[in-house]
Amino acid sequence: YFAYPGQMSGDKVWVGLPSLPSHIDGFSAATPLGEVANPANTLGMEAVTNHLSWNDAFLGFMPGSMGETSTLACLLGAIILIATGIGSWRIMLSVLLGALLSAKGFNMIDSATNPMFAMPPEWHIVLGGLAFGLVFMATDPVSAAMTQKGQWVYGLLIGVLTTLVRVINPGYPEGIMLAILLGNVFAPTIDYWVVQANINRRLKRSAA
Repeated sequence: YFAYPGQMSGDKVWVGLPSLPSHIDGFSAATPLGEVANPANTLGMEAVTNHLSWNDAFLGFMPGSMGETSTLACLLGAIILIATGIGSWRIMLSVLLGALLSAKGFNMIDSATNPMFAMPPEWHIVLGGLAFGLVFMATDPVSAAMTQKGQWVYGLLIGVLTTLVRVINPGYPEGIMLAILLGNVFAPTIDYWVVQANINRRLKRSAA
């Protein structure tokens, strides 16, 4: 792209003719998660709930990145990955629990200046890429934790970090990608301590 920007993005000026019908092919707008996180938002969650129901958000009838808007589709994907043994249900469930519990905590704290504190836990699941990330990205078999106990710790860490970044960071309303990257960094350490704990427990048992 840096070498041939014109050829790749179009170097011709297209002019509409009066004889041809003119219409808008599409439009861009802030995502619902971005609307709530907007510092200028004075309505809190009503900035979203005034025009979007939770059911519509769950089904994906809202603007957003491709693949992440429909939590229902992500749920179907989770069922397939678990049934085929490709994705770990422990990671999916622990990410979900970590996000819900931390979101509930922030929701109870509340804030007069940050509308993200007022977002209910169930809305965190259907807005943004949390559902997509916990199903298809956090479960990556190469970078995720491998031990069973480690997967619970790994998933809880990602879930809590996701909500933490969403709520605390004013300039970045989404947090799942950063949380997964940080979880991947700590995954080997988590597995190491789980294995070491098992070894130490067996050594104590054999010594007794």
